[in-house]
Amino acid sequence: MQRIRLRYTKRGRLRFTSHRDFQRAFERALRRAEVPMAYSAGFTPHPKVSYANAAPTGTGSEAEYLEIALTDARDPEKLRLLLDESMPVGLDIIDAVEARTSGLADRLTASVWELRLDGVTPEDAERAVDAFTSAEAVEVQRKTKNGMRTFDARGAVASLEARTAQAEAHTAQPEAQTPQPETHSPQADRPTDQPCAILRLVVRHVTPAVRPDDVLSGLRAVADLAPPVPAAVTRLAQGLFDEETGTVTDPLAPDREAVAAASPMAATAAAAKAPA
Repeated sequence: MQRIRLRYTKRGRLRFTSHRDFQRAFERALRRAEVPMAYSAGFTPHPKVSYANAAPTGTGSEAEYLEIALTDARDPEKLRLLLDESMPVGLDIIDAVEARTSGLADRLTASVWELRLDGVTPEDAERAVDAFTSAEAVEVQRKTKNGMRTFDARGAVASLEARTAQAEAHTAQPEAQTPQPETHSPQADRPTDQPCAILRLVVRHVTPAVRPDDVLSGLRAVADLAPPVPAAVTRLAQGLFDEETGTVTDPLAPDREAVAAASPMAATAAAAKAPA
């Protein structure tokens, strides 16, 4: 059985796609592409697809991950192209690698988020960021299925900075992530002539989870920062958080390295078996 790990996006209007809607679209793509999927046992077999830490509905993302299990081996890049052609535009399959290591979910320990605040000046955003990062704790409330819950939104935020939209236009790739395939600029989704500030933050994946809207609630609590329109939120990267550098690393890198290391060994073994 072969396992393939895929990176996909939620762009433009497709950011409003729920996780369940994505699952249905992806399973249709698997059938259209005639992928030799492995299925679970039992009375209702379903394709073996493992999703990891999906972004909330309404947020864009350049870094969603899943893993599929195949009964027959396939070239990851050819498989990626077939699946991408079968998916709606905006739900794009942008990377694929054969799984050679364990624990993909364990390597998703932090996310890089971008928040576009239309109608907020960079100066107001900077003041709010300074107030938030200077606080030891910032308590916010969120409604859960068990009622309102109060928790600290500050502790999970590893870094937070304000930028202008003009400066952000020159930074299409997340600085905290190792090089990735070219990403879509979320600025194209929300064109405006009004003042606009961009927040870039790195959030650790903790329990309870701290989401970008929790950070916005914290900014409102400590600095009365209230954007006149809902923020456009995009996840730029997620992966293993490096405490020394404060960066988020590519979670598929260990698999790529393992594949690269195995290729020379396979070539050497084949040469040794070849007739003299």
